[in-house]
Amino acid sequence: MATKHTEADKVEAYTRALLEAARSEGRANADLVQWQHAKKFSPEVLETLAAMQKEDDLGLIEQVSKQYKEYLDSEDKTVSVTVTTAVPLDDDLREKIKAKASADLNAPVFLVERVDPSIIGGIMLEVRGKRYDASVRAQLSNIRKTLSSSFNGGEE
Repeated sequence: MATKHTEADKVEAYTRALLEAARSEGRANADLVQWQHAKKFSPEVLETLAAMQKEDDLGLIEQVSKQYKEYLDSEDKTVSVTVTTAVPLDDDLREKIKAKASADLNAPVFLVERVDPSIIGGIMLEVRGKRYDASVRAQLSNIRKTLSSSFNGGEE
């Protein structure tokens, strides 16, 4: 069953995505200025604006800006983890992934959920610029490569 996201959930998701990207590039304060004044946009700001526009959420810009500054000022150490699955996560699995990631990263975690049926099954995680791919699609690709190299050229 799909969860209806509240306006506050959307503001937090947009804010965390923007802040995580800016921090990873060492320009959190610069992105805040960009966000407030819209004079020069980083790719992450443009991507966030595009996502907000796609969801018809541009009316949340002021709230995202305010929350971004609050998070920046508080030195929030929450780590954004993007989880991609073939089907939407249920509440139980969502909490298990969040708890495991939080324990592994030794930090609070904010999950960004994506659904991509092309991965067939399994899970993909992206955190701090690294991708961990345990999808069925990746496993099939690895099997194909192994078989291809094992039969180097096949029968003659």
